[in-house]
Amino acid sequence: MDEDTVLWARIADLLPDDAAREVKDCWAIGEQESGLALLVEGLLARQIPISGTDRAQISVLAEEWGERERLTPGLLRCPGDGAPAPVRLLDGERDEVEVVTGWSEPELADLVLVPWIGCTRCGRTLLRAHRWEPWDDFSYHAEHYVISTPDGVRAQRILPRDAAGAAFAELLHGCPAEG
Repeated sequence: MDEDTVLWARIADLLPDDAAREVKDCWAIGEQESGLALLVEGLLARQIPISGTDRAQISVLAEEWGERERLTPGLLRCPGDGAPAPVRLLDGERDEVEVVTGWSEPELADLVLVPWIGCTRCGRTLLRAHRWEPWDDFSYHAEHYVISTPDGVRAQRILPRDAAGAAFAELLHGCPAEG
């Protein structure tokens, strides 16, 4: 099995066997969007506690498949497992996090940086970099994924628009506090 299939199976296995099979079947037939919806609906309906890392990983999968905005409200209502987690999903907490503009990196000029996932160990943040659109909101798709420095004042790493999973992996596994 490839890495993506293993991840999908692990996330699906948060559900009981019958529901997990449905989510895995969605992966097998190329219906990832439906599978993610079944996953979040199943977790929420059964009130299955999930870790902070799994919550963030599901958000990343939803981002990769264009479903993050639709699934985040349900995902945030899923109960946590109460255990400390290396990352925390910030999405949906607009009162707690502020969008960021004006960083000096040329690739980020004129983009709005939206905090998405925070590292609880070192303070780095994974942000989505969006264009501000004429309809007075940021673009649906991110232009870049940005990992901030722990102090949050500049970019430590800027990744392309198709690298949500890689950016999350780097945030999770590349923490300087772990070294």
